[in-house]
Amino acid sequence: MPVFTPPSRDCPLCLRLVTFREESRRAHSDWHNAPVPSFGQLDAPLLIIGLAPGLNGANRTGRPFTGDYAGDLLYETLSHFGLAKGIYNRSADDGFTLVKCRVTNSVRCVPPANKPLPLEIKNCRNFLISEIAAMPNLKGILMLGRVAHESLLRTLDLKLSQFPFIHGKLHETTGPKGSLILADSYHCSRYNTNTGRLTPAMFRSVVGELIARIKV
Repeated sequence: MPVFTPPSRDCPLCLRLVTFREESRRAHSDWHNAPVPSFGQLDAPLLIIGLAPGLNGANRTGRPFTGDYAGDLLYETLSHFGLAKGIYNRSADDGFTLVKCRVTNSVRCVPPANKPLPLEIKNCRNFLISEIAAMPNLKGILMLGRVAHESLLRTLDLKLSQFPFIHGKLHETTGPKGSLILADSYHCSRYNTNTGRLTPAMFRSVVGELIARIKV
């Protein structure tokens, strides 16, 4: 089984992100301010992929989707379906754990204005390739937003034209990992929920359909 090696704390691959990370370290020395490690076990059958760490969320706490509104909706939904244990309290030391589920991001370092550049997404893709290869029981992947969708398709060597991003769409794929079910959802950000683009019920529906298909 391949071994997943995450990025180092001082990963040098993206100059712009390195500069932004160093600025944040000077301004907030008590924050995580480094590539954010994935949350959950590698033997999980379900992988959830987001965009990138939020400046005041995961970049601060050191755990994906922890410390901002997107995490509130994501982890409440996972708890509803029995994919988490404990009480989520917006802190990496809250004792909250995932069950049969793993959460990561397309880009592991916080980008300025929460907008990674295409080269930064590409540079980080090798970590996603390595991570997926090291997940022996993987059956389904939930992609939060178009960036995660397109990055994953490129990771799996799938054509974007054959698998368009459509909220609520489940894609059946076959590749080196065998059969996988991929699900699209709008990102569970405050912007999307405030504008009504994504409601908690819509998000719960996508997650519920995916885990039913992969029989988690």
